[in-house]
Amino acid sequence: MSWDHPDTRFNVVVNAEEQYSIWPDYQAIPAGWTEAGKHGTKEECLAYIEQVWTDMRPLSLRQAMAAQAA
Repeated sequence: MSWDHPDTRFNVVVNAEEQYSIWPDYQAIPAGWTEAGKHGTKEECLAYIEQVWTDMRPLSLRQAMAAQAA
């Protein structure tokens, strides 16, 4: 299979900075990433990411900005 093959299934993955990506289900998820709970076609997974990842700033930046504002 390949990333562009229509039958390839993907997992949505997220890292500690709450950044999202997709990863083919036939490969082990890389270190530092965990499954976000969504599986499907490339298009389904990318649509899910677009829906849930509304703030592109890394978690550490969001926390620093919130602390600075307080």
